[in-house]
Amino acid sequence: MNSMERMVKTINHEEADRVPVFPVIAGAARRLVGASYPEWSVNADICAESFIKAQKEFDMDCVVTLIDLSVECTAWGQELVYPETEAAHPNYKNTVIKDIDEYEKIKKVDYRTCDRMMMHIDVCRQIAAAAKGEYPVIAFVFGPLGTLSMLRNQSEMYMDIMDDPDAVHEAAREIKETLKDYCTALMETGIQGIMFDTLFSSGSIMKKQMWDDLEGDLVQDLAEHVHALGGMVMIHNCGGNIYFDAQIKRMQPEGISFLYPPDDCADFAETKAKYGSQTTLIGAVAPTKVVFGDESDYEKDCRDHIDWMSKNGGFVLALGCEYPANADFDRAKKMVEIAHTYGQYNK
Repeated sequence: MNSMERMVKTINHEEADRVPVFPVIAGAARRLVGASYPEWSVNADICAESFIKAQKEFDMDCVVTLIDLSVECTAWGQELVYPETEAAHPNYKNTVIKDIDEYEKIKKVDYRTCDRMMMHIDVCRQIAAAAKGEYPVIAFVFGPLGTLSMLRNQSEMYMDIMDDPDAVHEAAREIKETLKDYCTALMETGIQGIMFDTLFSSGSIMKKQMWDDLEGDLVQDLAEHVHALGGMVMIHNCGGNIYFDAQIKRMQPEGISFLYPPDDCADFAETKAKYGSQTTLIGAVAPTKVVFGDESDYEKDCRDHIDWMSKNGGFVLALGCEYPANADFDRAKKMVEIAHTYGQYNK
């Protein structure tokens, strides 16, 4: 059984030969090809090569093209900072939106004018060609509200929401229209789906109704669009107390990548009982355990997640967020080893 077959059975809530696994190797992949973080972040050939090599090196069952959260915001001219050892991020001293009155200047743009979006499209095309249908490739896209926050700054945008939620929603809607065309281009590369980062849909950031009012209709439109194109829709949200129910209602995702149990579940076992038949659960080993804590605790955590959530399929063992960019790869290999051995369904 190859990775594509394994993932398809899992997403269909059937037990495959074993639990699928991918340690969410993102920026750390640059080290497999000897690239600096800045060049990896902007060079499609280098970035694609690193993701392809990571898949082979760690025998991952899926590739998610998480580069950083600043890919999309550059379409509106956001200046970025490219550190040597961590992901690119906006220059928050020079944001596109400097005042609440400036949301109205955010309009739909042509994704083809954005170098980083075009770079990501090229990365997806190269990985899909290399995969040859043997494993799924999922493009990572920051959602409308998250992208907007990169143009303003999260804390200031949150205050703006209190003062003028309609202005924020309208700017996010314009961004959604751009992302919709962008998703079409991504799907045309031959990938299998899109994973949307819905950062604000968690109790650690905003109330459920507020998120639904601001972004719910926007991500619903994006999800329906991707589904209409024949792609899978996945969600990533590593916040605390995330809103599985609201997001499933809006997006009908094939999978949710998460770090903490949702707001209406006490633990991962309850998460499986409540949502395990509605969507595929992806996660939820803490990335901090890659760097901190002893190996036996990390291995136990991987096994525990298999015990809690793998029954009847619908579970992929993964980190709840990206692999630490500068961490040793030993624990990525250990996670894969555990999935291959302890994660066997016929044991």
